[in-house]
Amino acid sequence: MASIAIESDRRAYQVAAMPIRMNEEHRAEICLVTSRSTGRWIIPKGWPMKRLPDPEAARIEAKEEAGVVGIAFPDDVGSYTYWRRTRIDFRLTRVDVYALKVKRQKKRWKERDQRTVRWVSLLEAADLVLEPELSTLMLNLPANVTACDFLGNKASIKF
Repeated sequence: MASIAIESDRRAYQVAAMPIRMNEEHRAEICLVTSRSTGRWIIPKGWPMKRLPDPEAARIEAKEEAGVVGIAFPDDVGSYTYWRRTRIDFRLTRVDVYALKVKRQKKRWKERDQRTVRWVSLLEAADLVLEPELSTLMLNLPANVTACDFLGNKASIKF
């Protein structure tokens, strides 16, 4: 079986935020956005930023793409791979995902007119995204005790 190598240059990986808020019933909701190129449902993501820790870069991407403001969990909650489209080919790219405890959503943000934003349950988010590894990562989030404690009292969060 042939193996596929992930790029080894400076763009070998991306960072993503998994923006999460609690609704009135204390149920977790995830913010999804559409990709600009294909319109598929994704979580906000982008390239690492010079002189910034990856969780901070993920937080900034979420603010630019979805208008959400919050605090990023300092450790990634997992990673997934996807085929990134370039002008000439497709590249397998790893994405490190950071939970983002959302405090509020802005009325105006940088990419507001370029994307659709949707708040959905964990199960619906896992169904809407096309990347199987990201779907699995979402479904495994309730088992991540440390991340759930960061998001709120784990015992009171409903997924």
